[in-house]
Amino acid sequence: MQALRNQSVTGLVVLALVMACQRDPGRDVKPMTRTASTSVPTEIIPLDKVSKSQAAILGQRVANTELTVTYSRPVARGRTLFGGIVPYDAVWNPGADQATALSFTRDVDINGHHLAAGKYSIWMLPRQGRWTVIFSKAGDVYHTPYPGEARDALRFDVEPRTGPQTEVLTFEFDSVEGKEAELVMRWGTVVVPLSIRVP
Repeated sequence: MQALRNQSVTGLVVLALVMACQRDPGRDVKPMTRTASTSVPTEIIPLDKVSKSQAAILGQRVANTELTVTYSRPVARGRTLFGGIVPYDAVWNPGADQATALSFTRDVDINGHHLAAGKYSIWMLPRQGRWTVIFSKAGDVYHTPYPGEARDALRFDVEPRTGPQTEVLTFEFDSVEGKEAELVMRWGTVVVPLSIRVP
């Protein structure tokens, strides 16, 4: 009876060791990194020199894939946005200054379309109905002009939603679960959803 008990304990210890040594794929993913300089500026900037559209970075890990959005955030300030300062039927970069960019450490599917790992600038073609979302291989460019279709990596249509008023252009991950996330762009009352799935 004692020998049987010793065998059971030994078996449990071996099982616990095997489970503890299994590779966790999430351990190999590097932590979020800042693209901006890590040094802290010491000078005081006068208010009239502060950028009207301030820079932002958004990061999210989905399973073992890092997703990073870098962009500048224009403010509505009572202006008519879509069909106003952002014309319909013209390619637009959702941001200001340096073009808004998305990077992925592994391949992803966005709204059911495959996109290889890398860094892309994102562009949109606003319309009164469906919008077109464009990922350009030109990852580090200014927000105007659009780099052109020859540099497109992916292009697809989405149906925007209506949401509460958002004064400052915002990208956020509305949901993250398992291997899926929803990244949305919000400005004014327009919400543009992007469904992201990692392998």
